[in-house]
Amino acid sequence: MTGSAGATVGGAGTEVGNSLVNRVVDSMMTKVRSAVARGAGNDTATASDAAARTGADGDRTDGTEGGTPVEQLLAAVRAGRAHKVPALLEALDAAARKAALGPLKSLRSEVRAWDWKRWNEATAVRRALYVAGAGCQTGAAATATWLGGRDLLSWRSEDGTLVLSVLADRDPVWTADVAQRLAARPAVAENSYGLIRGLVERSGCAVPATDGYVLAWTREITDARLLERLREDSHTRVLVPHALAMAETPDRLTWSVGPEAPTHWPTALATLVTEGVLDRAQVVDLCVSRLLRGGRARDLRFPLEVLRLVEPSAAERRERVPDWIGMAADAPSPVAGYAQEVLAGLAAEGGLSAGALAEMTGGVLFRTEKKLVRAQLTLVGKVLAREPGAVEELLPAVAEAFGHEDTTIQERALKLVGRHAAGVDASVRRELAEQAGLLSPVHRPAAVALFGKDLEAEPGAPYEEILPPVPERERVAPPATTVEALVEELVARGQYQNPAAFERTLDGLVRLARRDRAGLEAAVREAFPTEHWAHQHYFTHHTHGAEVVLAGLLGLLPGWRVDSGRAKGNDRKACHHEALSGILDARLWEAAALIGTDALPFLLAAPTLHTGEIDPVVLVERLRGYRDADVEPAPADFAQALLRVGRRDASAGRAAEDAEALGTRAGRRLAAWLRAGEPLGTRVRFLARGKDRASRKWWLTDRIVVEIDEASVVREEFPAAFRWLGGELRAAPRRCFHWLDTRAHWAAALPLDREFVAACVLSSLASGADADQRGVTEPLTALAEAGGPVGRAVDLAVAFGLGCQDADDRLRAVDALLVLASRGDLGARRLGTELAWLVLEGSVKPNRLADALRTAAATGAYGTVWAVLEPMLPELLGAEKPVRGLGEVLAVAADCVERCGARGEVAGLDAMASARSSSQFVVQAKRLSGALRQGADQALTETA
Repeated sequence: MTGSAGATVGGAGTEVGNSLVNRVVDSMMTKVRSAVARGAGNDTATASDAAARTGADGDRTDGTEGGTPVEQLLAAVRAGRAHKVPALLEALDAAARKAALGPLKSLRSEVRAWDWKRWNEATAVRRALYVAGAGCQTGAAATATWLGGRDLLSWRSEDGTLVLSVLADRDPVWTADVAQRLAARPAVAENSYGLIRGLVERSGCAVPATDGYVLAWTREITDARLLERLREDSHTRVLVPHALAMAETPDRLTWSVGPEAPTHWPTALATLVTEGVLDRAQVVDLCVSRLLRGGRARDLRFPLEVLRLVEPSAAERRERVPDWIGMAADAPSPVAGYAQEVLAGLAAEGGLSAGALAEMTGGVLFRTEKKLVRAQLTLVGKVLAREPGAVEELLPAVAEAFGHEDTTIQERALKLVGRHAAGVDASVRRELAEQAGLLSPVHRPAAVALFGKDLEAEPGAPYEEILPPVPERERVAPPATTVEALVEELVARGQYQNPAAFERTLDGLVRLARRDRAGLEAAVREAFPTEHWAHQHYFTHHTHGAEVVLAGLLGLLPGWRVDSGRAKGNDRKACHHEALSGILDARLWEAAALIGTDALPFLLAAPTLHTGEIDPVVLVERLRGYRDADVEPAPADFAQALLRVGRRDASAGRAAEDAEALGTRAGRRLAAWLRAGEPLGTRVRFLARGKDRASRKWWLTDRIVVEIDEASVVREEFPAAFRWLGGELRAAPRRCFHWLDTRAHWAAALPLDREFVAACVLSSLASGADADQRGVTEPLTALAEAGGPVGRAVDLAVAFGLGCQDADDRLRAVDALLVLASRGDLGARRLGTELAWLVLEGSVKPNRLADALRTAAATGAYGTVWAVLEPMLPELLGAEKPVRGLGEVLAVAADCVERCGARGEVAGLDAMASARSSSQFVVQAKRLSGALRQGADQALTETA
């Protein structure tokens, strides 16, 4: 710097120039150090770091080289040099460490506030803080709290080694206290195994048998030397018993590897039991206790395998007879099967009393697994053949099977009772005859021949179809009128919950924001963590329920973000799920922009019924209020109100006249919308199925085409987020990879167009049938209760649901089918026709369909289920290739016909029934054919 300034002021100018140079260089070095820390993400010194620590005159500027020992420690921590911390702590006495603790806590708070761009730098600093804070704390509780802090918790084993080095001089009792405290916190124990183990071994304290520590231990010790390491590890005798008792079995213990694999834990533990390393009685007792407690099949697999390999002795099996009986009755199928095997072995040895066998039989016969039930009937038959004197105790238990859903099981039980009924007294015989009333009608003649006059006469009352009551149209309660009540609702329902409750809360928020904005703002700031709402990316992809509206209330949203959210439309290739969710998102962004202003006094779109529908008269009154206040309706709010207003309501005609009489543009739009009364239209078709799974046209999702009818009013007058309802999207298959939180609101957005909503969710419902996805049928209940015509889309939605892999999904589909039937909206013949081709092409598996229809029939809706099956069976019976599992469907059909008294013929059934075979398919075909020929005095009910 020798320019004009230097010439004018002489020597002083030189000093000023050098000072400026030093400041510029210092600033540049600071930026370099920050960039290096961000790029490296570790505490290894590099050439760039060395350059950054060198000043303009070549001298070292690393903070660890100068200043007091405390300053050197703080500089090393701020620079992220965790490996230097132990040496720097050695120079500090207790007072100095206490003095350093305050700045370390301040630095920790500072790092928490750094944004994601400084992630690598923050990670390095946190590692150094982790070590330094542990060394500066004095109390065991405070040290454990510091080491267990979620923001500091390290997954690097070397960080635990550094902590061990700074705690090397601590008292063993103190060290043990820290170890036990860390082990008691699951997340900490899982990530700090090396540190905790080091503290335990150094202090000589008891091994901490906690879930988190055991989980970390199993992960650490599982390798090709598992058996050898378990032998050598002093912790094995303590931690293995705890692992056997854990509610959630550690993942390494459930790995799907064969017994010959070196990482197979059950084999290793059985070997240790044989060698005497583990106590046999303790292992057996823990395994049995864990299996008795029940739980997920995954968590029970490990103790079950260990128990099989250890093989309890005869004495151990006899001691636990009540335990085996409990497992056989209530445990998951694999465990129940094992318990049944043990008890069968005891029975063969004469070690099982008749009373215990009867108790076991009653529990097993109540189960749905046919394999277990058949095995139990066989076991009882063998015991009765060997011990005829047990007949009076065992036959009443066998009669429990008379009510089994499988008629072949009923038949086996009836035959077993028939072989031994002569050996019972009159009271037992009457008890058996009473139970025989549960038999299917097909077995009635055999029961009459066996029990004669003891069997009650068959009731002559005509068959009556039982369907659930028609769901009531519940009115939505008025919105909250006080800030306290509203904030309580926001905390409970601010995210996506029940649609009607959410809409009620949203309407109350809008009303109170205009009435008492200051009070509401204060309450929101107190009740919610609002700091993240101001982050530029928090609302980029999601509105997070009512949070975006609350952020708008507090003025935390930039104008461009609000404008972008309000103007967002849909690309022609957009997914139907995103488009449906976009309706609510557009309304929330609009509310965020207008809340607390005169432009949004209350919501026009707030539903009056729980389905989302709005009473036309109420909407007219709301528009009258807007007119009187000289307020123009918000576009998205009014568009949603139009989609919800009851176009087919009895009051729609009068409401249209009143709306037009308002003399406003909104009133005229409402009047025209009510008079048109046309639903949003869709058509569903399927592309031809590909040759194999690699064809990209194999799965249903890849073949569904939804065509949305043109609706000029919607495309011309509705906001951007709504225009796709008028035919803006391209008709093509759509495979999406998301399942949005707003799905509960889809039917409520179009409560009078359920056929349209059903078409939009078909792709996700289909994935539950042929791709085994779970939780896909949640919209079905709302669709069944919604309004509007029912067509192919609703039929397909129910069909996909009935064929889902997940039992809960099928149950929701059954509920939807029954609700549609009770409302008179079920197209049973159409549904059966759709199910037929879905079964034939393999998209819906017959066993899943049979389970769902059996469940529906068991509610008393036998006629309804038969009405679905009747058009389906001819297609399945006439298939070129036999349909595997069709026997189960025929069994359901036969049961329905026997119960409801249907008559008629099914094409192709007699040919199948005439075959000479004892297969399930032929047996059930004969049964159905006979039931249809026998008929009844009464046809199907009107509902079915």
